[in-house]
Amino acid sequence: MSKAPVSAPKPAAGTGYSYDDIDHREPTGHGNSPAAWTTVMVMLVGALIMSIAFVLANTTIFIVGGVVLLIGLAIGFVMRKAGYGVGGSKLKNSGH
Repeated sequence: MSKAPVSAPKPAAGTGYSYDDIDHREPTGHGNSPAAWTTVMVMLVGALIMSIAFVLANTTIFIVGGVVLLIGLAIGFVMRKAGYGVGGSKLKNSGH
């Protein structure tokens, strides 16, 4: 086995991209907030309803599932504006 150090491949010349331009000092978040979790849960219920309706070939229930998905988006937007999103005024985020 070689004892040479292993390094990441360098980007192609002239691409304008460099691995050194990435700033990892600030955490990215990941949407860990009550608004995000509520939105995801409501939208998962909507997707489940739509999936069951698809198997049953029921258009009405399928549309109801789509409406539940849209309601989930609206709930997330309203909760974020109310201060329950990442960095919101109602939360004291201390990280993960």
